[in-house]
Amino acid sequence: SCVGFRQSHAKNALSKNLVKMMSKAVDALKSDKKVRTVVFRSEVPGIFCAGADLKERAKMHSSEVSSFVSRARATINELANLPVPTIAAIDGTALGGGLELALACDIRVAASSAKMGLVETKLAIIPGAGGTQRLPRTIGVSLAKELIFSARIVDGEEAKSIGLISHVVEQNEAGDAAYRRALALAREFLPQGPVAMRVAKLAINQGMEVRICTFHGSRPEVKLATTIPTKDRIEGLLAFKEKRPPRYKGE
Repeated sequence: SCVGFRQSHAKNALSKNLVKMMSKAVDALKSDKKVRTVVFRSEVPGIFCAGADLKERAKMHSSEVSSFVSRARATINELANLPVPTIAAIDGTALGGGLELALACDIRVAASSAKMGLVETKLAIIPGAGGTQRLPRTIGVSLAKELIFSARIVDGEEAKSIGLISHVVEQNEAGDAAYRRALALAREFLPQGPVAMRVAKLAINQGMEVRICTFHGSRPEVKLATTIPTKDRIEGLLAFKEKRPPRYKGE
């Protein structure tokens, strides 16, 4: 499944309207059992998401700003908690909340010309939608501090070298090279057992939040146990025995 953002007049800035639309899309995806992988992309050339809509925010009362940031954070957390693999296809600029949105995805792919950064300190604020937690977990604490303290913007090549993205591609004439690479990646995920994919994601996410010795005590066994009684597991064994591709149904 693909989720495309399109607010060309505002460079896909995170306005009230865009957050509302994203929230609806994520809600629909959450309950759709047929969805196997989600690719998030922009339909505005050269822009993934430019961060907060500063023109809109300038008109907000400070109490309104707090509740809006809470809503945006909750939506991005919902995105991070989608049960299936998620890929951010960054074909253009991803700044502030735009990069926070991409960081909430499992995997990020970007064009070499794309620009990325958490630039909030330039505006005398800090990343408010998970960036201060997810960036250190992605690229390491020291480097995350450096990028946030300096409000530095990096291109696709540098983003790949520091581990911010998994794949970097040369931009094409259509301006959708990262999206095409994300689709190729999604196609690699599709043949695998749907239940196993969901359980694997949950096990990895929960494992990142606890100490290894705690996690090894029980949780992986619990996660593995949920995949053992599935029809897909039997189908996987049969397909291996019969030397054919498995036909998984997510059951």
